[in-house]
Amino acid sequence: MTQQAFQDFYPDQLSHCYGCGRLNEHGHQIKSYWDGDESVCVFTPRPYHTAIPGYVYGGLIASLIDCHGTGTAAAAMYRAENRALDTLPAFRFVTASLHVDYLKPTPLGVPLEVRGVVKEIKGRKVIVSATLSANGVVCARGQVIAVQLPENFLASA
Repeated sequence: MTQQAFQDFYPDQLSHCYGCGRLNEHGHQIKSYWDGDESVCVFTPRPYHTAIPGYVYGGLIASLIDCHGTGTAAAAMYRAENRALDTLPAFRFVTASLHVDYLKPTPLGVPLEVRGVVKEIKGRKVIVSATLSANGVVCARGQVIAVQLPENFLASA
């Protein structure tokens, strides 16, 4: 049996995000998993994710850190409440703040690994720090402050 990603448990109505939505056929459809106390996501950029020839566009890097961070926040909340990822009500988070530091040029054509660490869970807020690496070299570092959506969010939209 193959392990399911955090994003596989998002309710259908909340699975359309360009970065992590499994129902967005044009999006990245990233998949995040637990690796001990860290979360991990691997994504291989396509040639059109180019900034300058041979290097990844910074917006993609930010998007990967962002969506991996909110996915990690949801999974962390389930863990904190000792609940399985498929239990209701579903936890879903959005970004309140995203900070990314670009440390080195990120090469195109190799898998990128994003690793997240939960720094704080406080009420409806989760802070996740992340690194993005290529070939074992950290190219970017970021922090996501994620806020839990209220259960009635779509009903009020």
